[in-house]
Amino acid sequence: MKVTDHLAQADGKTLFSFEVLPPKKGEDIHTLFSNIEPLMEFKPPFIDVTYHREEYVYRQHPNGLLEKKTVRRRPGTVGICAAIKNRFDVDTVPHLICGGFTKEETENALIDLHFLGIDSVLALRGDPIKSDGVFKPEPDGHAYACDLIGQLADLNKGEYLDEAQDDTWATDFCIGTAGYPEKHFEAPNSGADIRYLKHKVDRGADYIVTQMFFDNEQFFDYERRCREAGITVPIIPGLKPLTTKAQLTMLPRTFFLNLPEALVEAVSQCRDNEAARAVGIEWCLNQSRELMAHGVPCLHYYSMGKAESIRKVAKELF
Repeated sequence: MKVTDHLAQADGKTLFSFEVLPPKKGEDIHTLFSNIEPLMEFKPPFIDVTYHREEYVYRQHPNGLLEKKTVRRRPGTVGICAAIKNRFDVDTVPHLICGGFTKEETENALIDLHFLGIDSVLALRGDPIKSDGVFKPEPDGHAYACDLIGQLADLNKGEYLDEAQDDTWATDFCIGTAGYPEKHFEAPNSGADIRYLKHKVDRGADYIVTQMFFDNEQFFDYERRCREAGITVPIIPGLKPLTTKAQLTMLPRTFFLNLPEALVEAVSQCRDNEAARAVGIEWCLNQSRELMAHGVPCLHYYSMGKAESIRKVAKELF
């Protein structure tokens, strides 16, 4: 079932969903299952699975020459989605990115997903390779998420790269896209960021899931500006319980977000990570309750490979 179908059938009830990371190379699927299992009692209608593109490293030979090597640290998202769907009988939402894919490779991945009965996709540009610093699309690949969304929308009409097929060959993907309550770090300002988002919706995005945030007022303002811009699709807030003191600096640096002063002060005063985790869980609980009272369609939690804090939040809410 599509994400939008789940939202429509909820009859105003706020749903629970979460995102998982594929296991690292060398780990087996049971590592991932052990993180999902504790959260299944809360009946998530869908689970997102991230994609991690190939990276490059340079290895120096004794003669001083550098060799460029491709490194893939996590298994493929398509196979992980199929395994989760088979093991837990739950819908999965694979992340599909522009970086590292040609248009033909994207089409082949989507054909595989369609064959497996996976009918929702979160379409993203993806991050640049660390060694590049800036995002560089593949030759004959997409440079922007809106173009990836356009390819998905074309497939939903039976329009493939090589030829148009009849309706029997059309896919029926539900297309998700990302939103940024504090704006995307590359957008020149918040207004431009909303215009880019509107363009993605106009190209075919069916729903929005936001980057994590820790101040609900930012989400409420973002939602209001989206509606004023004519964006009518569901907007799902993304949340994460803060779990360590180190995340006070890691999260802003990695995800280009701000942490509220009250949260920073409370965590800074914690003696250890156990105390910081308790503060983070309570903060996330308060955020979640307020968002549920506001009537958001779903609360989407970023697990970053750890389930326990999210389980404690969900146990109080669902």
